Amino acid sequence: MPSMASCLANAHTQPAPSGAAVRAQAARVLHAVRAEGRSLTDALAASATPADARDEALLSELTFGALRLLPRLEALTKHLLQRPLKPNDRIIGSLLMIGLYQLIALRIPDHAAVSATVAATRLLQRPRAVGLVNASLRRFQREGPELLALAERDEAARWLMPTWLLRRLRVAWPEDWEAIVTASQGRAPMFLRVNTLRANPAEYAARLSAAEIEAQTLADQPQALRLARPIAAQALPGFSEGLVSVQDAGAQWAAPLLCPQPGERVLDACAAPGGKSAHLLEQAHGRLALTAIDASTERLEAVRTTCARLGLEARIMVGDATRPDPAWADAPYQRILLDAPCSATGVIRRHPDIKRLRREADIGPLVDTQARMLDALWPLLQPGGCLLYLTCSLLPEENEAQIAGFLARQRDAVESPLPTSLGIARAHGRQLLPTDAGPDGFYFARLLKQ
Repeated sequence: MPSMASCLANAHTQPAPSGAAVRAQAARVLHAVRAEGRSLTDALAASATPADARDEALLSELTFGALRLLPRLEALTKHLLQRPLKPNDRIIGSLLMIGLYQLIALRIPDHAAVSATVAATRLLQRPRAVGLVNASLRRFQREGPELLALAERDEAARWLMPTWLLRRLRVAWPEDWEAIVTASQGRAPMFLRVNTLRANPAEYAARLSAAEIEAQTLADQPQALRLARPIAAQALPGFSEGLVSVQDAGAQWAAPLLCPQPGERVLDACAAPGGKSAHLLEQAHGRLALTAIDASTERLEAVRTTCARLGLEARIMVGDATRPDPAWADAPYQRILLDAPCSATGVIRRHPDIKRLRREADIGPLVDTQARMLDALWPLLQPGGCLLYLTCSLLPEENEAQIAGFLARQRDAVESPLPTSLGIARAHGRQLLPTDAGPDGFYFARLLKQ
């Protein structure tokens, strides 16, 4: 394997081939997640959108795909490099992973993938690494099966999941962990929620069919549709007019489980980006005194945008659910939705960067925050009122164990049974597990105040 210093002689001077720029951009985004700890959403938002729609689609595929396979790609990169990259050159490791992902998972001809990836090295201002990237990718072309077998001796690389999370899933779900892990590596289906204030679900499904967009209805969720193939939200008929929203089918359980009635005071305590707030308003025909709070001013803009597009009104305010403020805790609420911050282990297929960004050490502080939110919000619920607690976690500490602790602390709280069609019964609440064609992983518990 050539060293970095010996690769300069292999550098070429001809213009970069087509596609080099998008590979370089993908490497920057991946590096921002791996080395800087940024979320994929933020890293993509900070990256310039390619002018060509095909390059935009390729950028999304390269970044999401590389993060899905990240434990395996990192193991392969270690085997391909004779020595660790210098700190200033670690972006080359991300570029190698972008190249390896193409060779493993995409139908792009190998010669085109290698050529464009090698050329991207110069666009990253690392001309001395051209030969290293070229030699590494060509070695994988020759020795791919052997290198993959070697990499997959590592458990994380084999299952594409951090070892700490594998261990916890095996303990929590001894009969289901393999299916959970497999589903978490796939591509999430795209679900829609029809805004029944502006459209009839059956008529909207017919409109999709007329536009040659294949969709299926969900028997137990009349507002929900599942698309056969994901498309851009803006390409959906009537999206800009507020006829429909994109929302996972699991998340669509929240509003009907809380079941707000017209005229009630309702608090959405962790509202951003606003999908559940909007659904609550739609459920009550737009006639709720809904307060939507979130600790992030920036994320609250998404709540405002969503409500405006759907023609809905809410009181939208910055607020910390662990510290009620008179500005929004000004009178008792009849219903409270707490979509608590969590490990997000049930939505990894939508946010594959979670596998890189989440740490086992994060779980304890998250559990503590959830408990403080429950205890702080409970006094704001009027007697006879209902609080729906949900997470997109698969870990019992954040779910049934959290509710068990809350019920032990709050003697005026009782659990309200949930529909038996909703996932798997736990000691408290019910759990949806991610499945190939089904919803993401969500946990729900409904609490009544005596």
